[in-house]
Amino acid sequence: MENTKKRPEWLHFGMGNLFRVYPAALCQNLLNKGEMDTGLVCGDCYDFELIDKLFRPHDNLTVGVTLKADGSISKEIIGSVMQAEKCSNEFPEDWAILVKAFRNPSLKMVSFTITEKGYAIYNTDGTLLDSIRDDLKNLPMKAHTFLGRLVILLLERFNAGKLPIALVSFDNCPHNGEKLQKAVLKIAQTWQIKKLIPKEFIDYLTDSSKVAFPWTMIDKITPRPNEKIAGLLKKDGYEDAALIITRKGTYCSTFVNSEEVQYLVIEDQFPNGRPPLEKAGVYFTDRETVNKVEKMKGCTCLNPLHTALAISGCLLGYKLIYDEMKDNDLRKMIEILGYKEGLPVVVDPKIINPKKFLDEVLTKRFTNPFMPDTPQRIATDTSQKLSIRFGETVKAYLANPELDVKSLEIVPLVLALWCRYLLAIDDEGKSFELSSDPFLGEVCMILEGIKFGSPKEEFEPKLETLLSNEKIFGFNVSESPIAEKVKSYFEIMISGKGKVREAIAQACRK
Repeated sequence: MENTKKRPEWLHFGMGNLFRVYPAALCQNLLNKGEMDTGLVCGDCYDFELIDKLFRPHDNLTVGVTLKADGSISKEIIGSVMQAEKCSNEFPEDWAILVKAFRNPSLKMVSFTITEKGYAIYNTDGTLLDSIRDDLKNLPMKAHTFLGRLVILLLERFNAGKLPIALVSFDNCPHNGEKLQKAVLKIAQTWQIKKLIPKEFIDYLTDSSKVAFPWTMIDKITPRPNEKIAGLLKKDGYEDAALIITRKGTYCSTFVNSEEVQYLVIEDQFPNGRPPLEKAGVYFTDRETVNKVEKMKGCTCLNPLHTALAISGCLLGYKLIYDEMKDNDLRKMIEILGYKEGLPVVVDPKIINPKKFLDEVLTKRFTNPFMPDTPQRIATDTSQKLSIRFGETVKAYLANPELDVKSLEIVPLVLALWCRYLLAIDDEGKSFELSSDPFLGEVCMILEGIKFGSPKEEFEPKLETLLSNEKIFGFNVSESPIAEKVKSYFEIMISGKGKVREAIAQACRK
């Protein structure tokens, strides 16, 4: 603890389940090996109840529970978090600790698990989010968004002597370092134009020898804490395994359950040095390779399959991804999506074999009966994911003269499934709750009024309006060669009960 206070090396923002069971566990691994003698300084930037109800009452400790495909579990106490603070100047003592860490020359890395939407500064129409616009109107010290407060903390580091630092996103989205960089620069440059911060600060942020934004690829399935796992822990004498749901809808407990498989690939760009994470199994490489690994995972070998299961699972009434894998139609759907439609355009990063990675996903990861992951969780923020998980595949087919984009069946099926999902009516005609998504209201409004039996002349203009949104899909679906397939599958799925199942089976037969 004292070493961390005096010379912190690693500061992290975003204290959810993925962080607690992966980055924090990596740090614990290095502490156990004697490769590090400082722990983590952490700040939560979204849900302060995590600090008040989880971290502080339990001395910042987490029990990591690994759920293995063979049915066994392993448990580890993760105690690498030394300080857990609220990232807001509304809490002066917490804020002072974060400022002190940012001003310390010893700090090497600031990492983030704030989800993809945590980097968003624009609406789908290109206008600034209201929260960002409000920050840009006010003085920097009155910023109330996390990104605004991050810029303030970086200004503190600049004022402490233009100290070097790496800002490392561990969030599951492509080009995550670039997303973070653009958001930081937009806020800083706007304030600088208003002469609220010095021009030299912008020079500092844009000098990669001072401030770096490495790209990363992270992969570890971390479901919400599960009651069955809590029960197993209680049988072992673990008393405090109660599930907590915060007012902001964060699901957490003193334990985190996760799969055994994990990957973290990081661009090796650290102007002030870095923790020796390679000794804990992390890959360090160049940006091009990170990008290739991300494309392999995000565009073909894992994420598209996950989203396909999530949307179809919600429509077919499933509560576990594992149970979906026992459904012949759904299993065949994602096998075709991965092997037949994905692998022909996969980007091979060389450091990880795409075919073996895909095999592992389908035979070990999604089929793990002890992974309590739900399609409802995976369906969260789907509007933010479609352009990468499916749009990139379509564009790759269009760019390759040896491939026929019209041969795709599952990709257009999944796009139609998402549109059908937005009606919030399952395949039995019962209403269900849509998973949270920042653009849910906007996209649902477009399809408003469509119901079972709606005639084509009524639903098609609405559907085409949605499908023409390039920000969501990554391309204009309504003007693409797969448009008619998407519309055809959608038409089948709204024709009555049981038609979602029928459309999936039909696509898999072609």
